[in-house]
Amino acid sequence: MSSTRHLRLTVAVAVAAAAGLTLTSPASAHPHKPKPKPATVESTTPVWKGLYQTAYSERNDVLWATASTGRPPVTQTALLKLDPDTLEVLGSFTPPLVNETTGAREAVYGIDVDDENNTVWVTNTRDNGVAVYSQRTGEHLAFLPNVGHAREVVVDEKRDLAWATSYDKGEIVAFDTDTFAEKKRIAVEGAGLMGVALDERTGKVYATDLNNPRIVQFSPYKDEAVAFHPAGAGAISVSLSRNGRTAYTTNQTDGTVSVVNLSTSTLKTTIPTGAGALSVATDERTGRLVVANRVAATVSVVDPRTGAVQDLVTQKNPNHVTIVDDTAYVLDKSGAGAEGLDLGYRIDLGH
Repeated sequence: MSSTRHLRLTVAVAVAAAAGLTLTSPASAHPHKPKPKPATVESTTPVWKGLYQTAYSERNDVLWATASTGRPPVTQTALLKLDPDTLEVLGSFTPPLVNETTGAREAVYGIDVDDENNTVWVTNTRDNGVAVYSQRTGEHLAFLPNVGHAREVVVDEKRDLAWATSYDKGEIVAFDTDTFAEKKRIAVEGAGLMGVALDERTGKVYATDLNNPRIVQFSPYKDEAVAFHPAGAGAISVSLSRNGRTAYTTNQTDGTVSVVNLSTSTLKTTIPTGAGALSVATDERTGRLVVANRVAATVSVVDPRTGAVQDLVTQKNPNHVTIVDDTAYVLDKSGAGAEGLDLGYRIDLGH
């Protein structure tokens, strides 16, 4: 994201608590590393009804978002193309009909982008599958079935794989991003796989297990789960440190973030953030985490090394976090905008 970007503050959002945050190692290791500034909400923008998740395309400098409203039959759903500077809707694409009688559409929820192939991958949770769209035209390119209650998807551009989690079946399914063919299907007994994160350097994939307090590790070269790591109760979202050695999970049951050493498979610490901790993303520049606490209606900026937490107040039901350079994008499901629109937040992480 260009350093020349700036956006006039449109809505002031109160800071509930601003703990001092320091991410520097001992002075001998980083003698000149500055202390990051507190995060601030730059803007709050009414976007669309039913906002769910976002993913950033560096190739196109576009923030893609999913939106779906209500329970089946879901008739209101859209794939959105947003301006990352303003969160203005640049384009909206309506998923295809799946039932002409009810008007139900192939509703979109989880999302990631494949900039190599210029596509967008989404999960169709209610339709037990995954779909692919063109970033250039918004055309619906494929629907890939048999991913029960598909939750999240992550694209490994280096290895031409898209991994999708299946909550109902306790599976993770990998597809070829060039041909859309299924490449791998791995079941984990008793699991309810939800959030997913990729270590781009190694190809290792980590999924949270909502049914058990753990992270399940997968490899693109194995046909079974290769490791299990501890997490908190109700672990639902996962993010990795920049070096891939640490995982962070949001735990809905107790409103916390778990900090997990993946090398030793040990739980290093648990940090309270807020009720209904739902989504987490890592700021790779500073190592801080940004957490959406759905029930608490806050976004927490967390230093996982010191445990310091800064809380930013949002409207109700913040749902997802994406970080691009020095900006965190948060979607809510509050309906608090004009005409009942859900809101998008641009948060300056204060580098």
